[in-house]
Amino acid sequence: MMVSLILAPFVTFAGLTMVASAPVSLFAAAAVALATIVYDLSRGGSLKILASGAAILFVALGCYLTFIDASWSTPSVRLAVDSGVLAIALLSIVLRYPFTLQYAREVVDIETARLPGFMRANYIITWAWTAAFLLMVIANVLMIYLPGLPLWAGIAIALAARNSAVLFTKWYPKRRLARMAQQAVSCPVIKAS
Repeated sequence: MMVSLILAPFVTFAGLTMVASAPVSLFAAAAVALATIVYDLSRGGSLKILASGAAILFVALGCYLTFIDASWSTPSVRLAVDSGVLAIALLSIVLRYPFTLQYAREVVDIETARLPGFMRANYIITWAWTAAFLLMVIANVLMIYLPGLPLWAGIAIALAARNSAVLFTKWYPKRRLARMAQQAVSCPVIKAS
């Protein structure tokens, strides 16, 4: 459910770009991003870097295309969105607050959040998403500069990158916990009497 909620604005944008204008797609995605923020806050969640950054990105690009320059092609708009999301992910790493950390803290107990590897795991997951965003940017660049490339190729690269990041996000924490449990069994703490 959480991953679906996180991806909803981006899925809205990608889907609508196939049938609607770029500004309509961007403003609809911004509305979905804002709705996810309201939903998250209403259930006691925090304001997320990725959701709020995406909402700002969608509104800014929508306004730019509506009021300043409507000549952008759909692949150019997709490139701008994916580059913006890549920038948000990289900025969260540079600020030493990986964007996945906010989501992770809301689904684990306090003891797990205090484990030494918790922050490292969030950096690794954020880097996996950053790599996926980079692949999406590359797919958009290919679509712009290789116009003979079939549309499905760019979509396939973007979907493969996104789905890989989703699967990694689900798999990696379970692997870390299993490894920690195995280490605890193989190296029991001996109490001094």
